[in-house]
Amino acid sequence: MAKKSKGNRMQIILECTEHKASGQPGISRYVTQKNRKNTPDRIELKKYNPILKKYTVHKEIK
Repeated sequence: MAKKSKGNRMQIILECTEHKASGQPGISRYVTQKNRKNTPDRIELKKYNPILKKYTVHKEIK
């Protein structure tokens, strides 16, 4: 769940979509922050997945 921070910045969790679909054990997640005024929608970023050993799309989860 997103955690309330100072002002408009909020902490979010990004989870790998390819790893989730592959069915392999483990989870690739990153924690970051975003400004909810500038980006009210859920974000997608390319991040490194150490289990798959490649860059994959990570989507924001609740």
